[in-house]
Amino acid sequence: MIAAGKAAVPMLRACLDGVGTAHPPQQAMVAAPGGLTTVPADVERFVAGHPTPTIGSTAAGRRALAIARQAAPDDELIVLLSGGASALLACPVHGVTLDDKCATTARLLREGADIHALNTVRKHLSQIKGGRLAAVCPGRVLCLAISDVVDDDPSVIGSGPTVGDATTYADALAVLDRFGGQESYPAGIRAWLAAGVRGEHPETPKPGALEPPRVVTRLVGTRTDALLAARREAELRGYRVVVVEAPVTGEARVAAATYAAQLTALARETGPRLCVLSGGETTVRVAGTGMGGRNQEFALALVEPLARMAGPVLVASVGTDGIDGPTDAAGALVDTTTASRAVSAGLESPQGYLDNNDAYRFFDAMGDLIRTGPTATNVGDIQVGLIATGREE
Repeated sequence: MIAAGKAAVPMLRACLDGVGTAHPPQQAMVAAPGGLTTVPADVERFVAGHPTPTIGSTAAGRRALAIARQAAPDDELIVLLSGGASALLACPVHGVTLDDKCATTARLLREGADIHALNTVRKHLSQIKGGRLAAVCPGRVLCLAISDVVDDDPSVIGSGPTVGDATTYADALAVLDRFGGQESYPAGIRAWLAAGVRGEHPETPKPGALEPPRVVTRLVGTRTDALLAARREAELRGYRVVVVEAPVTGEARVAAATYAAQLTALARETGPRLCVLSGGETTVRVAGTGMGGRNQEFALALVEPLARMAGPVLVASVGTDGIDGPTDAAGALVDTTTASRAVSAGLESPQGYLDNNDAYRFFDAMGDLIRTGPTATNVGDIQVGLIATGREE
């Protein structure tokens, strides 16, 4: 049994409870950012790094490969996968250093690469990702995954260690071209990918290569589950609920403008107070020197649009993992009074903070950061909008 990701610990414990003492795993390991004190003593524990892989991540990656390879043809390997596993299980290909991988990931994130682009590169620098973990296992493989990606594509969750990969080395080089240009990345990374394009390295297993019954991957949790739970809670509190089906994606500040327009239209309605629920995952292209995360930037971009609305509106944008960017916040609150309160507090214009990618310091000064701490799960981001509509019934 291999558990990796932000939800690795509760998934592992639930699975062990499910199989019971009659069928304990022959070998079991867990790789998570922390919180391993509740893991049974006979499970190998790896405190690994996220979002940047660490030495603990490479130790976990090597051990995961060893467990997969040691399985007999009549054994079953259970992989418990959740968001963050791409960084928590790291085993770079020979000739690529961990530092080069980290530098590449950091550069792609700064350039605003989405998870699909990021994982296209990761899969071609790894011995685990892109179906390679399942490929080295002689036995059956069952992967149970919690999705942190907007389209619930299992080949993207944790970079798809048990799922065939449709991308190629050429696609990975094209990602570097699109996000900063190849010369912006370490020479070792460029050389490895270019050699792969020339056919000097084997490609990742392609779709169809890893199929049932030998390899099965199932989703056991998604953002839809979180939104349904939020809907039930809002209805219990007396709200009329609208769930926005389309995921919130793209550049955070651009997505915020579209979201504000949706709220403006809904605010014209009459009836009971309204709760608007949405989810997804945006990106941020970092051009300033500030601090924040995609949820905080999304909220900051809403300050001025909300100030122009006639009635009270409040929005929370949060990461369900409790972590938004390299900060201690899960996200932030913004409402129709935020702009005027910022003026009273003597802060410079919200646009100035936005231009500097400095949402954290803005909302910290306002007392409007949301701090939950790590939640031990991850199904992407959620936005909750509360609207006092034009006429209450």
